[in-house]
Amino acid sequence: MALTRTSLAVLALRIAGKLSLRMAQRIGRVIGTLSWWFPSRSKAVTMANINLCFPEMPEEQRQRLIRSSLRHTGQTFTEIPLMWEWPVEKCLGLIREVEGLDLIDEALASGRGVVLLAPHLGNWELVGVYFSSRYQMAALYSPPHLPEFEEYMIRVRERAGSTLVRGDRRGLARMVGILKGGGIAGILPDQSPDKNSGYAYGPFFGINVRTMTLAPKLIAKSGAASVIAFAERLKDGEGFRIVIRPTEPDIDDKNPVTAVTALNKSVEQCVREIPEQYQWEYKRFRHRTPGEINPYNPAKRCK
Repeated sequence: MALTRTSLAVLALRIAGKLSLRMAQRIGRVIGTLSWWFPSRSKAVTMANINLCFPEMPEEQRQRLIRSSLRHTGQTFTEIPLMWEWPVEKCLGLIREVEGLDLIDEALASGRGVVLLAPHLGNWELVGVYFSSRYQMAALYSPPHLPEFEEYMIRVRERAGSTLVRGDRRGLARMVGILKGGGIAGILPDQSPDKNSGYAYGPFFGINVRTMTLAPKLIAKSGAASVIAFAERLKDGEGFRIVIRPTEPDIDDKNPVTAVTALNKSVEQCVREIPEQYQWEYKRFRHRTPGEINPYNPAKRCK
């Protein structure tokens, strides 16, 4: 049988999934360090984002943050095969502490569903494993670039009990039903939506950026509570700490600008707790207010 791109990708994930956490993180740190030493797209984007978001930070401190971010992103990359290939119980065994779980339990006890916002901070795959193993949960997802890879991705992400739902109209209607039934809906809130998706412009680190209105609409339509959660990476391969925080009160406001402002502030507050573990390698600011300078290509303007 001929090897396809999908089969090669799955084979690589399965091989990498044999590593220990400590070894995977060591390899990830090396990958991140190489990204720092040599010219790379990741380094260029990280520098642009951190310079944009922390203008008050001394230059030496910003450089340390850039270097640390690249190393943490490398670790996230090498941890994903573990989160996808390890038995669920082994993944859960990496969690040393959970903070704020009462926010979810109190909402569910009152009969409300919960919208769980999991930004690209720390190890978001572990967040999905933890909550889907504990609660009735559905998570929105976008199909991968390799269509054949979708089946594998769904299988490994659903193995802990979660249901993956496509982010189309049918999927959103299903999510509202799950929330009204007292379930949990997981969403990555810090992706940059395209023009065909619902969005509004709101400040993130003081910069107006195109932001999804999907999460605020789900919260408003379903009457669900909302929280934001991340898995903080501990030092020296010691594992992770799950942190759950309340969201800003206006996140379900009818005014989309007010709602996305609250959404972005909720994410920003978590990022400021462990800024080195945020995925600054993502072009979050490529869709600023039209006419603003594109931070990744200063010769162009945002549209």
